[in-house]
Amino acid sequence: MRFTLFISALLAVAPAVARADVVEKKALTLDGARKIAAAAACAAKQRNVGVVIAVVDDGGHLLLLERLDNTQAASVEVGIGKARTAAIFRRPTKEFEEGIAKGRIASLVIPGATPLQGGIPIVHQGNVIGAIGVSGDTPATDEEIAKAGAAAPLGAKSVATLPVKYFERSHVAAFAKGMPLIETPGYKIHASRRTEPGLVEVHADETDVVYVLEGEATLVTGGKVINPRNISADEVRGTDVEGGASRRIKKGDVIVIPEGVPHWFKEVQGPLLYFVVKPIARNGGGK
Repeated sequence: MRFTLFISALLAVAPAVARADVVEKKALTLDGARKIAAAAACAAKQRNVGVVIAVVDDGGHLLLLERLDNTQAASVEVGIGKARTAAIFRRPTKEFEEGIAKGRIASLVIPGATPLQGGIPIVHQGNVIGAIGVSGDTPATDEEIAKAGAAAPLGAKSVATLPVKYFERSHVAAFAKGMPLIETPGYKIHASRRTEPGLVEVHADETDVVYVLEGEATLVTGGKVINPRNISADEVRGTDVEGGASRRIKKGDVIVIPEGVPHWFKEVQGPLLYFVVKPIARNGGGK
């Protein structure tokens, strides 16, 4: 789902990029997720039950996961599914379960939905900024614990204001020499230009989603990096690759290169112009 949204954003931006008009968006922070999970855990302990507590952002992506002692392992994926469903459908998951009980069995095949009671949206200033999902006890108890978490007061550190950027097509092209468009702690978007081969690259915590706009190149992925050197704690460069898979890429192609996979634009027929979206792996922050 995340990759689909990124690719849709790339296609909308399309090849000429310039000034950005900014709209503010509220986002749930890790601090906020911890407060919500703590309130839910307190409610669970008061009831002497073991549950899984999942907190996600407004796109359904996991921010925090807690599995209380003696909670069944099967509840982990269910709790995440409940939270994700409440976030992306902007409603409590109880509505889906009640609909099924009344005969609306079509809800069972809704893509991306976990139609089980226990998922509650997190609402801030009238907008859904995330959701909590609880699983491990009865549906009614899961719901009560999730509501307790969703009701946790959120302070200034719990909600961040993020810019939503729109790039117009009709101004100065960003691909004249290549440039970063957006760089945030969660993702990056670069407008890239190549006229000759580069170095082999390995990103320890970034996935590269590449969308080719113009030109062609031979892209080598995988294999063993020759003459590797660390240019930072999370970045490796090399001069060649032993093994790996080669493919010719051209206009319109989309390539997803997971974190930790060597990749190299070995031969370039160009200029090669391409967008790169870099979702950054979120390590830690839960258990």
